[in-house]
Amino acid sequence: MEPLEEAVQILKQSSHTTAFTGAGISVESGIPPFRGENGLWSKYDPIVLDIGYFHTHPAEAWKVIREIFYDFFGKAKPNPAHFALAEMEKQGRLAAVITQNIDNLHQEAGSKKVYEYHGNSQRLLCPKCGAVYHPIEMDLSTLPPRCKNDGEVLKPDFVFFGEAIPALAATKAEEEASTADVFLLVGTTGEIMPASLIPQMAKQNGARIIEINPGVSNFTHSITDVYIRGKAGEVLPVIAGKLTGKS
Repeated sequence: MEPLEEAVQILKQSSHTTAFTGAGISVESGIPPFRGENGLWSKYDPIVLDIGYFHTHPAEAWKVIREIFYDFFGKAKPNPAHFALAEMEKQGRLAAVITQNIDNLHQEAGSKKVYEYHGNSQRLLCPKCGAVYHPIEMDLSTLPPRCKNDGEVLKPDFVFFGEAIPALAATKAEEEASTADVFLLVGTTGEIMPASLIPQMAKQNGARIIEINPGVSNFTHSITDVYIRGKAGEVLPVIAGKLTGKS
């Protein structure tokens, strides 16, 4: 049986499927990964996302943060892979999405139950009073942006180096890893800790692992049961169509 057909059969029999997505799904929306030959860290110094550096050099950090996440990422739109996962959820074929991405594209595509393991760049937080702003509310031409209530420097609501994974996201991800009978890995290399432990937990708890990636990952030869080589934006719409009877 071809891997895609095998995956469809497994998904049809599943009572609880969870998707686990990484940078690869958003590359197809024009967002480069952080690591690798053409990754963002080949152009920018990762120090700008170190929480200590951010606190001591907020203006310098914000200059790069604005360029990466708001001038550039802000133009990105969901691609067919995001929409396919949202459709699978709508049809009752997908229980939740755990994503390592901070781009909000799953929600923009219509996914309702999304656990953001590394936070979300489309929220700016005041660490003093807890106020939350959307980036479009703020004038990012003057840096760093400050809270309208108390003048405190705002921080993007994603995980910086030196910060812990958000407690709720970590808890929900572990719950999915203990509940799901199928884990659908999409565009994740398995290189980022502790996120990479979640699919391993799912495997240990008996989940079947379906992986969609254009190349092999750290998961492919260790925990993956069905590996589909290809782009998520091409493969997932086909799978979603077969599951929902639209193809």
